[in-house]
Amino acid sequence: MADTESKPENVEEDIEEISTEQQGQGDATSNQTTFQAPQITSLMQNPEVLAALQDRLGSMIGSPSGYIQSLPKVVKRRIKALKKLQFEMIKIESTFYEEVHALECKYATKYTPLVEKRQEIVTGNIEPTDSDCDWPSDDEEGEDEKLAESPGKIPKIEDDMKTKAKVEEVNETGEKTEEKAEGEKTEGEDGEEDKKEEDPVGISEFWLTIFKNIDMLSDMVQEQDEPILKHLRDIRVKLSQSDPMGFTLEFYFDENEFFTNTMLSKEYIMRSEPDKDEPFGFEGPEIVKCKGCTIDWKKGKNVTVKVIKKMQKHKGRGTKRTVTKTVQNDSFFNFFGPPTVPDGEEPDEETEALLAADFEIGHFIRERIVPRAVLYFTGEALDDDYDDEEGEEEEVSSLHTLPSLSP
Repeated sequence: MADTESKPENVEEDIEEISTEQQGQGDATSNQTTFQAPQITSLMQNPEVLAALQDRLGSMIGSPSGYIQSLPKVVKRRIKALKKLQFEMIKIESTFYEEVHALECKYATKYTPLVEKRQEIVTGNIEPTDSDCDWPSDDEEGEDEKLAESPGKIPKIEDDMKTKAKVEEVNETGEKTEEKAEGEKTEGEDGEEDKKEEDPVGISEFWLTIFKNIDMLSDMVQEQDEPILKHLRDIRVKLSQSDPMGFTLEFYFDENEFFTNTMLSKEYIMRSEPDKDEPFGFEGPEIVKCKGCTIDWKKGKNVTVKVIKKMQKHKGRGTKRTVTKTVQNDSFFNFFGPPTVPDGEEPDEETEALLAADFEIGHFIRERIVPRAVLYFTGEALDDDYDDEEGEEEEVSSLHTLPSLSP
């Protein structure tokens, strides 16, 4: 195979030779032109040539065309004035977002009673009234349609006890007794189980179900995390208007066998003003830093670490020994221990990627999951998310029908 660095030069040479030959034989017959066409086709089917062309075109995207540099000085001076106006617009936009955040903080107090009542219903501390439950559901609409189609027919409800098989036996005195069918339980036992099934406490595994329904979070939740997340009572968002601007996610847990904390938190610090180095890249408030909390794990219950055993052999004596080492384990609860970057330092690529994913998850929990928890529990919000993604994909594909190489 040819050297990668020499590919573009080879391509140019091949193309120039064909072009020169065509120009020098301008008076040639059509048979000669037909003879060169297969050569070009064969050349363009060469994977090395195509790769070299793709690299060359890729390097051209985003590169200056030279047009702006070629403009007269007086025009460049006017462009500077436009950029200064653009920066003034960005400052106004920044102020707008700050006021929007202040408005969010103001209305957050109005949501508090509703969020608290949601928690009370989920945990079973209160039972909603008939008026609280006055909301149409798909199941009820389906039953109404069936009744409308057959108004003279009412669904017949049979008693389960009447449909069970009964075996009659004659005892020694000639009296008949009824023996319970296989699996049939006494009235007391059956009543207790029915009560448990028909009247569970609250909505079991509410938040765990939400996490497992959402791809972004289900990838984080490991098998060892699920017993802990069953104790998750509520998730709330606490907004900070300034000093610093941001928000905190608060995860409330029942008393459990894994850790002593009743609340785990994750703080996100945001920036609403444009970056001094790249002011024109401003697109609204962005998360710039996050801070987790310490989890007070009970002995032997820390799911974020695992102990591995490794056999070591002494090079000289040949003796063997087993050593144990504690390493990090995949877990949702690593979410509360994000990587830290000292002030004034730039994160490496791996840390930057981890923080970018963390910021996206934190933003999604704040903006989508907490406000619309019940819709993610039922799956209705998931349909909306997929619809949005399909729409975005169609829009992007239409924009990229003809690739642009302009700056």
